[in-house]
Amino acid sequence: MKVTVITAFPEFFRAFFETSIVGRAVERGLLEVDVVDLRDYGEGSYSKIDDYSFGGNGGMVLMAEPLALALEGVKGDPYVVYPSPQGVPLTQETVETLFSKGNVVIVCGHYEGIDERFASSRVDLELSVGDYVLTGGELPAMVIIDAVSRLVPGVVGKGRSVEEDSFFRGMLDTPHFTRPSSWRGQDVPDVLLSGNDGAIEDWRRREAVRRTLERRPDLLSRSGLLGYMDKNAFLMRPLSEVPSPWEIRSIARACSFYGVSKLLFPVEDRDVRDSVRSLILKEDLGALVKLFPSVARALRWVSDKEKAVPYVVGFNGFNSSGLSWLEIKREILEVSRPVVFMAGGDEKDCDVTMRPVAGDDRSRSALPVQNAISVVLDRFFGWR
Repeated sequence: MKVTVITAFPEFFRAFFETSIVGRAVERGLLEVDVVDLRDYGEGSYSKIDDYSFGGNGGMVLMAEPLALALEGVKGDPYVVYPSPQGVPLTQETVETLFSKGNVVIVCGHYEGIDERFASSRVDLELSVGDYVLTGGELPAMVIIDAVSRLVPGVVGKGRSVEEDSFFRGMLDTPHFTRPSSWRGQDVPDVLLSGNDGAIEDWRRREAVRRTLERRPDLLSRSGLLGYMDKNAFLMRPLSEVPSPWEIRSIARACSFYGVSKLLFPVEDRDVRDSVRSLILKEDLGALVKLFPSVARALRWVSDKEKAVPYVVGFNGFNSSGLSWLEIKREILEVSRPVVFMAGGDEKDCDVTMRPVAGDDRSRSALPVQNAISVVLDRFFGWR
């Protein structure tokens, strides 16, 4: 991973690149860094790099030509980032995208910013580290570099530490404790001292959910739930007629992709059920698909298998106002029950139905059922 910083104040970065985790990564050659002094490309004997803003607002702006010359001196085909209050918010997903680029240049603005002509023609991404204004782009650049460097293999001692960070999997991190086990009347949770790895993992998973629901419930919109659920997820598609082989394959692929445990087909008509069974065998889907004579029998099977009554979420074709998909995600995490998503069927068999969302459910109701199923599963089990 190579990072180049273009700045009018290179001294900002001296200690940053020599200390802590980032410094060790640079020393070991895991992270290649270069700091370009913008003043080396300034104009005239005074190495001028800024000028007054047109329009008379009194602020100074970094000039386009020195910035362009500094950037042209960088080897390769770098991805150019400009920290700016007008940029998109910096998220873990963005950090991972920058890491994937391999060669990143960060242009540090100062004063009122940089000439818009350079920004519009040379910058690939404007990034904001928050809704506030700093005196320059140097501190945001350090934040970006620190976040990206953690993803470089070998920079952080244990790769799993990165995977369990807040936001990496969409949820907040779990609480952490160290010695002594009792401090000023506060004890470390017994489960962490038990040596039971399975119980510890369950505790960490539940704590990540609890913290996210309490502190940042907005994160649920981009969090896949499957790894944080106590029980499995199932998809139920009641059938009154034999579906096409393509529909069966499409629904099965969606279930497999999103980690759904079983695809359940309640079919009341015996002849239709026999035909569907033959189709399932022909498509070699017997390991994933189960047939039942009714919705009630299917739900009873889930209850027996999971040792808990399923939480049934209905969608597609229901007229009920129901709940928003985000609220249903919250409930799924709170109820600690297996979840059955039912596409079609009778609303009375559901614990909750998804509330139509303007522009979304209207088009979803017009989608072929296999497409609607994929949309819904992605909402709940898609990872960010």
